[in-house]
Amino acid sequence: MEKFTLNLKTGLCILICLVFMAFSAYIPLDEQFVYLQKKLVDHYDNTQESKEVKRYELNVTNSGFCRYKRYFNNGKVEYFSFNLMKFASMDYYGTDKNGKLLLRTKGEDVIVQTHNDKKGDVDSMATYLSIPMKDMEPEDLVDLSERLTKLNGQVLVQK
Repeated sequence: MEKFTLNLKTGLCILICLVFMAFSAYIPLDEQFVYLQKKLVDHYDNTQESKEVKRYELNVTNSGFCRYKRYFNNGKVEYFSFNLMKFASMDYYGTDKNGKLLLRTKGEDVIVQTHNDKKGDVDSMATYLSIPMKDMEPEDLVDLSERLTKLNGQVLVQK
């Protein structure tokens, strides 16, 4: 009888631990979107384009979109956007000091629009979004890639 009680207590403790671990591992989507936006904005390198770009907007919305908008000194506006459900992979070209982060999609899923362009406004699609970055350590890149991949799966399940 003592063996049965000991096994019951052990099993109950393991079950309680598993329940706590299951709920503690879950991070809500909203927090992941906020973390992703903070990481991208903190490492954004505006010095790579400072002569041409007046200001920029880089947002990750809680509806699952990554949006990047650049306002040029001559009045031109470039807008890029894609749904994180369409995220396929990530590449980084450069050094740990500065470089370009390429967020690739599964197909031509990045919306590209230009406004007030002397050559004419553009409305097209692309396969990747390029963002100038600075101070990106390998650990930051791995973390960003893992979170984007995990977020992609969670957004797919949510839809």
